[in-house]
Amino acid sequence: MAKIKAGVLGATGAVGQRFIEGLKSHPWFELTSLAASERSAGKKYREAAKWRLESELPDDIAEMTVVNVDPREVDADIVFSALPAADAMSVEPAFAAAGCAVASNTSSYRMVEDVPLLIPECNHEHLDIIKVQREKRGWEGFLTTNPNCTTIMFTLPLKPLMKFGIESVHVASMQAVSGAGYEGVPSMAILGNVIPYIGGEEEKVETEPQKILGHFDGERIINADFTISASCHRVPVMDGHTEAIWVKMRDNPTPEEVRQAMLDFDPGLGELPTSPKKALIVKDEPDRPQPRLDRMRGNGMSISVGRIRSGIRFICIGHNTVRGAAGASILNAELLVKKGLL
Repeated sequence: MAKIKAGVLGATGAVGQRFIEGLKSHPWFELTSLAASERSAGKKYREAAKWRLESELPDDIAEMTVVNVDPREVDADIVFSALPAADAMSVEPAFAAAGCAVASNTSSYRMVEDVPLLIPECNHEHLDIIKVQREKRGWEGFLTTNPNCTTIMFTLPLKPLMKFGIESVHVASMQAVSGAGYEGVPSMAILGNVIPYIGGEEEKVETEPQKILGHFDGERIINADFTISASCHRVPVMDGHTEAIWVKMRDNPTPEEVRQAMLDFDPGLGELPTSPKKALIVKDEPDRPQPRLDRMRGNGMSISVGRIRSGIRFICIGHNTVRGAAGASILNAELLVKKGLL
């Protein structure tokens, strides 16, 4: 098939660079526009952005001219948004109204009733609400979102446990510094330290999974009926969020039943370029998973789970800027293609 033209909004930032990394040689998408703030617009990308990733910035992308974050200047059929939440509030609807598909990594519209909040392995059927969204808003395009990076890491392992009747979840997160951006946490604040507060994080973690694991009734998404209590912490790890999870379930499954449910989990997505062979990887070693050893499983798109104990308690980890951000949006876009929406 002919490649679909793709643009990145907020292309110079940390997540924007992850989008470029994931799209630069994508089999379905062609990176045609890089958009950023007025101070970057008009410059070659290599002049506008300091490349922070270990992978090489391709010369052809480095020579692309950055444009303004404006539908009239961005040449794309789909845009991947890594904008600040405040900017996204007005920009993302403008692109959708102009006929673009918007795959957003920002928090601005995640909890809006007619916007799908997607983890493809968990709720691909929620894409059906796009028809409702377009009719309600009169958009030629549409808006989709992926969850908060912390939310993704434990919501995906919860999906195969829904059959046991989840009643409540407790989460303690140990979040990598890259989640705050390259200059988000000063080194003197985090080295040898743990910061027991991340602004707005706990509120997102306590509300997003119920929407993701809910069901679409043809008109709206009905949230799943369980409670979440979260405590979120920043730790001196570069990449990879680690989370300790406690789950109370109606059917009171054994640790072995939980382990087997995770091992048997098959989201039934078929072949998508960014989708890992195993969305969930169960580790049986007593000291796994660990961010340094497990964050790049499935090219950074798998969630690793271990220490499944009576209670039910377990540990999960995933790469926060790949699975938890840019990779999640790209996987959502691939699902849009498969569903015939792009």
